[in-house]
Amino acid sequence: MNKPSQSLSPRLNIVTLGVQDLNRSRTFYKNALGWIPSTGSDEQIAFYNQAGIIFALYPIVPLAEDAACSPERSGFSGITLAINLPNKTDVDTLFAQIIANGGTSLVKPVETFWGGYHCYFADPDGHHWEISWAPFWELDEQGNLLWE
Repeated sequence: MNKPSQSLSPRLNIVTLGVQDLNRSRTFYKNALGWIPSTGSDEQIAFYNQAGIIFALYPIVPLAEDAACSPERSGFSGITLAINLPNKTDVDTLFAQIIANGGTSLVKPVETFWGGYHCYFADPDGHHWEISWAPFWELDEQGNLLWE
């Protein structure tokens, strides 16, 4: 069996969240995380450059239609998005900033069983996010994980 060439190796390039109110979500991500929509964004979609991965916000009904599924959501989706930070204090600070700007606290910052420190919040549409510090992962100056 032949392996695909490097140019055909699948990579995660885009993460799109379906949202109820695009303007509300833009405001949340700007105020809570300081993220500004990048080139290509318009009144129908917001793109955020995340150092090699594009994070996008798009209205949930047309996104569900595009994926040929129902836009109804309930409970935990089985997916979390994560932000890794260089220390515990940064986790506490960002968590407080997010909650102050409309995020919902799911798990307050706490020591983990795996030796790190983390918390969970939900954005205005209920998408689950983790903020963590992991002692075994290093970040570069731009906040990118250094990983082999």
